[in-house]
Amino acid sequence: MSGHGPLISLAVASVASIGGTRVSTIAIPWLVLTTTGSPVLTGLVGFAEMLPYVLTKALGGPLIDRLGARRVAIWSDGLSTLAVMLVPLLFWLGLLSIWVLLPAVALIGVLRAPSDAAKHALVPTIAALGKVPLERVTGVMGASDRLAGTLGAASAGALIALLGPAPALLANAAAFCLSALVVALGVPGHVAKAPRRDRSSSYRSEFAAGWSVLSRNPVLRSLVVMIAITNLFDQAYAMVLLPVWVRAEGLDVTWIGIFLATFSGASIFGAAIAAAVGHRLPRLPIYVVGFLLAGPLPMTAFAIDAPVPVILSILLVSGFGAGFLNPIIGAIMFEQIPTPMVGRVIALFGALAWGLMPFGGLFGGLLIDNWGIATALGVTALLYLLATLSPIAMPSFRRMRGQPVPAS
Repeated sequence: MSGHGPLISLAVASVASIGGTRVSTIAIPWLVLTTTGSPVLTGLVGFAEMLPYVLTKALGGPLIDRLGARRVAIWSDGLSTLAVMLVPLLFWLGLLSIWVLLPAVALIGVLRAPSDAAKHALVPTIAALGKVPLERVTGVMGASDRLAGTLGAASAGALIALLGPAPALLANAAAFCLSALVVALGVPGHVAKAPRRDRSSSYRSEFAAGWSVLSRNPVLRSLVVMIAITNLFDQAYAMVLLPVWVRAEGLDVTWIGIFLATFSGASIFGAAIAAAVGHRLPRLPIYVVGFLLAGPLPMTAFAIDAPVPVILSILLVSGFGAGFLNPIIGAIMFEQIPTPMVGRVIALFGALAWGLMPFGGLFGGLLIDNWGIATALGVTALLYLLATLSPIAMPSFRRMRGQPVPAS
């Protein structure tokens, strides 16, 4: 049990923090959309949170390697608890306007980024401690992420309907607090202590070294470009397209939670299978099919205004396929990154992969304002499909079979 205890703790912490974050990703767009009626302003709030998130994640990598991933995760989650509580507090004081909400969500993004990167950076150390394959550990973490998304989405709709979108964020604050406590108590300090480093090295040189590893590795380079593009469309869908579709159909906010929870719930099974047998599966075909099911298929269903029961059935299939993606991506990354540089490269990879997400809400909002919700969904599905098929044509993706690729 001692070898698996830190893994269980990390998984529980991820469920708490990601599940809580899912509440805010539904509550905040719904708050803006119902108070302003503007898809563009809804996208602007997403931009205000995600841009600081991406920048902080990119710049925070060397600090994770210097201070230790465990310490960064604990402090970031603790401070995030306080930052998230600002929104309901301002709401109760009658001070919450769109222009006050923008800097508040920016602060949340700044504090959330280091925690996400630090938890991810703990994975290879915990895998080595438990002596289990990386695919299995990343599969467990992938299943935890999907479980968090399911619980967060399912509870978000009910909390928003019961309390209102701003007070519902108290659940997110409580989840961050729980995450910090679980990491502090469940991941021993000696498991995740900061690696020894050359004290004469500067932050700039350490950041540059991380960039060098990422930019010279063809597998990592191809992965991060494709994921950045698909994340743009995912953000447009979750932040603006889906809420606007739900509102246009005359459905209440609980349906956003139902749709997202259906997708995430099915993805738990995909991630669980990936954890059990992922190291035996062919990576490239699973990767491509997973993305095809995860993005273009559900967006097309909403675009053609399919009946709700049909959409729910499609989301079950889509979620199952999506569950395989994070375990595969995580295993590839940890195989390719030198152990002493995991923190900074993981943080940089994550920042670049999320680099276009700040623009996702604006992208979706502008499409809707100009062409309507159905066309916006159809265009996004088509562009997502083109990005998903790109690995078939790119030789670098064929090198994701498990052997580290030397820098070139």
